[in-house]
Amino acid sequence: MASDIAALAGQQPTETASDIAAADTAPPHRRPGARATPLPPKYAGVFNDYQTAVAKPGGPLDADTIRAYLSRVRQYLAWLAGVAVDGDPLADPHARNWAVRDYRTWLLTVAKRKPATVNAQLAAIDDFYRRLGLGPAQVKRQDLAKAAPRALDERARLRWLRAAERACPRDKALAFTEFYAGTRGAETVALDTGDVRTSARKGHLIVRYGKGGKYREVPLHPKLRAALETWLTDRAHLPGAEGNPALFLNHRGRRLTTRGAYGTLAAIAADAGFVIGRDGEFTPHVLRHTAGTTMIRDGEDIVTVAEILGHSVETARRYSLPTHADKQRAIDRLTVDE
Repeated sequence: MASDIAALAGQQPTETASDIAAADTAPPHRRPGARATPLPPKYAGVFNDYQTAVAKPGGPLDADTIRAYLSRVRQYLAWLAGVAVDGDPLADPHARNWAVRDYRTWLLTVAKRKPATVNAQLAAIDDFYRRLGLGPAQVKRQDLAKAAPRALDERARLRWLRAAERACPRDKALAFTEFYAGTRGAETVALDTGDVRTSARKGHLIVRYGKGGKYREVPLHPKLRAALETWLTDRAHLPGAEGNPALFLNHRGRRLTTRGAYGTLAAIAADAGFVIGRDGEFTPHVLRHTAGTTMIRDGEDIVTVAEILGHSVETARRYSLPTHADKQRAIDRLTVDE
């Protein structure tokens, strides 16, 4: 986890609308039981070099992004090894451009990936080529439909909260932190006990490792405050808790990882009856989107929501866009002549 925190503390770009869209398409790591794409032996050396460079402590990418980029670059190299290309796409800029354009076409037409997923793949490939010294490929991104990020509707929110209430104190506090504070997964596991500040009637959560190294303070919802207080009381009696600053600990008394947090949230989601993963209705980032969407639709100022979630104002505006359900309701209202 130390390397995760070091990476999170580095300077990072602020979250953009495309980051939100990409976060909707995949969990922060491979789904349980999924296997990594086999790495072609001819590209093992260049991939290992990239892995070393991208995971260097203090770099600009957080731990979740590093895992995602490594997975996407591995997929690209596996595809590259199985197709005929002109020139060397790892040495020649022109061959690079054509290879990446062909890969984009393959993702869209053969793999049937959504535009946001394709753009996320291209972002990882851009980073790979930058570190290779060739620079990003000259490839146009896919236009994204202007719609609000995927969020839980009212009934789904109730199912989620009821399932979280049934969880153990640690898991409930974790679930409520991402729902009521809208924290990113990496921000949640980076929290320390000292980042929970409470007084007689209120409190706030200090988020120190947001994107771009931005510090922010998030007021505590009463339910989150109660859940955190219960967990902190239980936590004090756990082996390994003394001297460990981490707010959320795993069963070995160490800081919970993003992978561990994902597994916990997925278990709660399964208990709530959600379909989990890329094509399902639930990913952990949906909780953050739900927080933003709910606040905006309840009339909160976009600037305020942006400050709470650590967004730019422009990115927070996406929460005011129509959802798929909004569009469906509009269609359903059309007059039917019977």
